[in-house]
Amino acid sequence: MMTQVVAGDRIRIHGRVVGDAERFGEVLELRGELLVVRFDDGHQAVLAPGSDCEITHAG
Repeated sequence: MMTQVVAGDRIRIHGRVVGDAERFGEVLELRGELLVVRFDDGHQAVLAPGSDCEITHAG
């Protein structure tokens, strides 16, 4: 898992294939190794971050 992810951090998920759009969101909470994320389009999801995720720390 990524180091020191906290609520409020921003997440960027790269497209898996050429032409896929990136997704951006905010980490709402941590559930062990899982993140609860609200994406910029309003959808929420629980995800296990992988190599296609990039975290930008808040503040």
